[in-house]
Amino acid sequence: MAAHATATRSPQLLLVLSALGLLASGAPQPPNIVLLLMDDMGWGDLGVYGEPSRETPNLDRMAAEGMLFPNFYSANPLCSPSRAALLTGRLPIRNGFYTTNAHARNAYTPQEIMGGIPNSEHLLPELLKKAGYTNKIVGKWHLGHRPQFHPLKHGFDEWFGSPNCHFGPYDNKVKPNIPVYRDWEMVGRFYEEFPINLKTGEANLTQLYLQEALDFIRTQHARQSPFFLYWAIDATHAPVYASRPFLGTSRRGRYGDAVREIDDSVGKILSLLQNLGKNTIVFFTSDNGAALVSAPNEGGSNGPFLCGKQTTFEGGMREPAIAWWPGHIAAGQGIDFCPGQNVSGVTTHTQEEHVELPLIFHLGRDPGERFPLSFASAEYQDVLSRTTQVVQQHQKSLVPGQPQLNVCNQAVMNWAPPGCEKLGKCLTPPESVPAKCSWPH
Repeated sequence: MAAHATATRSPQLLLVLSALGLLASGAPQPPNIVLLLMDDMGWGDLGVYGEPSRETPNLDRMAAEGMLFPNFYSANPLCSPSRAALLTGRLPIRNGFYTTNAHARNAYTPQEIMGGIPNSEHLLPELLKKAGYTNKIVGKWHLGHRPQFHPLKHGFDEWFGSPNCHFGPYDNKVKPNIPVYRDWEMVGRFYEEFPINLKTGEANLTQLYLQEALDFIRTQHARQSPFFLYWAIDATHAPVYASRPFLGTSRRGRYGDAVREIDDSVGKILSLLQNLGKNTIVFFTSDNGAALVSAPNEGGSNGPFLCGKQTTFEGGMREPAIAWWPGHIAAGQGIDFCPGQNVSGVTTHTQEEHVELPLIFHLGRDPGERFPLSFASAEYQDVLSRTTQVVQQHQKSLVPGQPQLNVCNQAVMNWAPPGCEKLGKCLTPPESVPAKCSWPH
């Protein structure tokens, strides 16, 4: 088991500060950095976090050999804002990955969205590139799919993956299937050149993403070049998928099959790094909590915590996180976790405005956020007075970025991505009609 990191951390600050601090240390060869970002994986999905089936031996070993963060948070409970914060080190409202439409503060980037990561933002790969790193993203970008938002325009040197999630299949008439890119150009589309069998859950995508990671590591090892690998796969985002050798092997159903294949892949990545003797810091986490709307067959576990993805309860933003850097991060001592219980009837909530009387929980006594403190209690009033001061100070200093998720337009969907001409995969877009985005969640 790994060391208990008592301080609360956020992944974007940890990675940016760690990278810059390491580069400033004067070491002759800066460490390589591998960021393993999962999609909709919950706090309770790994054996080391108390998942009873214990089907993640490689990730559990990674935690045993490194440091486990039990109190670790994403910056947002949805994919795109969380990823924007992760790579910029700035909250979504500052980097522009938010919307002012209605109350949908946690909007993401579907095909219809017109916005994306602004050029004014400085992403982690941009900083690393200035320090001599070669940077690759494997998997889902989700920070804007139009050409000006391409990841190779924001510090990455290579890309194999998709600008959006693997939703579909679409008919390529009303809505196009999502493209898969090799660097600057698409090399096919999901459900076409890159099939996903929705009936069985079979897809070879995780194996393709694994091979991309292994090849990149070997290539950079031969070049003796420091590298940053951002492995942002999406097998645990519904519709979940796994390759044939892993289908039907988990006691947790199809979602568990996907987790088992991810665990196996992480084991192969760590083994290669060890065999090559690479000085590499590896960080594992998830973009947001498990999607309970996809449960039980295609959603994960948030352990004892309330709710999940799309909410700011603990289940939506408290994530699994492991840091691994042999020779630099000492192996830990172990942690006792009690997964807790699911209590019927307490996880539902209405869309009320809780500004005047916010819901406050004592996470030390009630990590599942099942029993809010009474408004009339002295404890509530004491906490409210202290937190109100912090909120007011934050609001005075806040400089919001320009919202990127307000305007949608069917004409900007993935009709004719770069490279479609070579494949004969270009589609004719409809008339351009920009409109205010609707966020029903």
